[in-house]
Amino acid sequence: MDNAQIKIHTKDLNLFYGDNQALKSVNIQVEEKRVTALIGPSGCGKSTFLKTLNRMNDLIPYVKIHGEIYLDNLNCYQDYDIVELRKRVGMVFQKPNPFPMSIYDNIAYGPRVHGLKAKAALHDIVERSLRKAALWEEVKDRLKHSALGLSGGQQQRLCIARVLAVEPEVVLMDEPTSALDPMATLKIEDLVQELKSNYTIIIVTHNMQQAARTSDRTAFFLHGEIVEYGATEKIFNVPKDKRTEDYITGRFG
Repeated sequence: MDNAQIKIHTKDLNLFYGDNQALKSVNIQVEEKRVTALIGPSGCGKSTFLKTLNRMNDLIPYVKIHGEIYLDNLNCYQDYDIVELRKRVGMVFQKPNPFPMSIYDNIAYGPRVHGLKAKAALHDIVERSLRKAALWEEVKDRLKHSALGLSGGQQQRLCIARVLAVEPEVVLMDEPTSALDPMATLKIEDLVQELKSNYTIIIVTHNMQQAARTSDRTAFFLHGEIVEYGATEKIFNVPKDKRTEDYITGRFG
């Protein structure tokens, strides 16, 4: 695996919503500081799997999880306090969801929750996070304005900056560009490429071109299982499984 460190790995991960099994024996090793794309048709388990990695599924009633998830070889469900886990594993959702407060306060929110009060330190974090999210130049003169006044693409980059403000190691992205126009989508994709030098990124996408453009490795999910997982170039050009080929070439999904 190119001598890359493994950041996250799962062992026989199964998840049930009541009696419905949504994930079936998922085994995967996610490499550090790479972009891993999760592809597959709607309802195949991609987003469900993504949410197990920072325990978002804990919030859903009737969910049962069997198997193991490790972050840096520590069990996410046994060895981490959930607040600490979510600090280390941030999440960006499908629709931009800025808080109804100023741009500045959106970014400062997480560090304040974790106890940071010093104004100078907060200002540094806000600027640094907005720069990392390629948004600083666009908003530096209106930090006290409502975040809700930003365009959709700017709001999504703000949400990425908000995640980066607490200095995570892993960034989960659940179809982060599905609500955006092509220009805003391109900015997010460029941003993903810049961020991977410092963060491990896992992105769920329905967009095959996006997966091919942005990711180093791709996992193809179908009916809650990983059918195939490997280098993106190989998955797209020489898939081993006929079902992968059929999905990528648009025969179903």
